[in-house]
Amino acid sequence: MSPNTTEGDAASLINGAVSAAILAAVRECRPLVHHITNSVTINDCANITIAVGAAPVMAEAPEEVAEMVAAAGALVLNIGTLTQEQVEAMLIAGRRANELGIPVILDPVGVGATAFRTETAWKLLDELDVAILKGNTGEIGVLAGAGGSVRGVDSAGIAGDPVETVQECARLTGTVVAMTGDVDIVADQRRVFLIENGDPMMERLSGTGCMVASVTGAFASVTDDHAFAAASALAAFGLAGERAASGARGPYSFRTALVDELFMLTRDGLIGGARIEEFYGV
Repeated sequence: MSPNTTEGDAASLINGAVSAAILAAVRECRPLVHHITNSVTINDCANITIAVGAAPVMAEAPEEVAEMVAAAGALVLNIGTLTQEQVEAMLIAGRRANELGIPVILDPVGVGATAFRTETAWKLLDELDVAILKGNTGEIGVLAGAGGSVRGVDSAGIAGDPVETVQECARLTGTVVAMTGDVDIVADQRRVFLIENGDPMMERLSGTGCMVASVTGAFASVTDDHAFAAASALAAFGLAGERAASGARGPYSFRTALVDELFMLTRDGLIGGARIEEFYGV
């Protein structure tokens, strides 16, 4: 450590180096990420998966999902435009993924907005071994019982302490929980990570939450440390968002630049730019 480097800076560099190693593994292995996702953002999710270095497949017919997921490195389930047939497909694919040790990422989009969404989210959590639960503050707050609120599919915030909310959700669900917000928070049963990458422009574009779930799936496919995979995915995606926002004229130019910046993200760029810190309380 140089005399001008703080302990926090050093930790961020170390964490950035681990994140960069995960990114490099994704690009070397090019894992298949199987999505059963929502129709609004399906194309964005496919393209962001390619940009990070993985390969997407969007297959949700119950007749084929078990066979398709067997070839994948990760399964991403997103309940944004939910149907009963889709729930059936998610359960079939998720059970097969569990049998094969393939990580399942659940994005409980809009949970709390309707009984159907909330019941489905809990059904998936109860019946599947979910590796990573990724949601916004309202969604994670609902699942944690911490006064989270959702308007449509958008977060309306939480009432309690964000770190405590994520920890409680991780305890209740027994999974890694990643909550996006002004500061992203990831927790498992032992650790809490704070990720400070990102830009407010990301909230001005529909689908960024869905896209980061895809990136999370790609990262989770190449490491068994799913908490750090989630933290690294959020840092990489957030860093790409920061860089995209610097030259964007509005939401749609930002969308294009976001995909480009993630595609161009280098090992050294992630080492120097990732802002991930382990949280030890106050």
